[in-house]
Amino acid sequence: MNRFERLFGLKGEARIAYMHGEFRVEQPGDFVLCAVTGKPIPIGELRYWSVELQEPYSSAEASLQRHLEIHKERGARLGKVDTSRDE
Repeated sequence: MNRFERLFGLKGEARIAYMHGEFRVEQPGDFVLCAVTGKPIPIGELRYWSVELQEPYSSAEASLQRHLEIHKERGARLGKVDTSRDE
């Protein structure tokens, strides 16, 4: 801890366990970093995260972007199966 942290109460980046509908702070801090944008997210403003990936997101758009990236990668690895039916 440096003198600025003591003076202003800055704690730095938090470590968080993300669960369904809630999260648990494992290491106290003032913020987490968005997994997509790298922007700091104050703990009080954290609204979007992935339980599966254990990642925080700064916005719904960032969350959707990561979701699409992950599912595109999985589809490519598994060999996409066409489930559409020709009638």
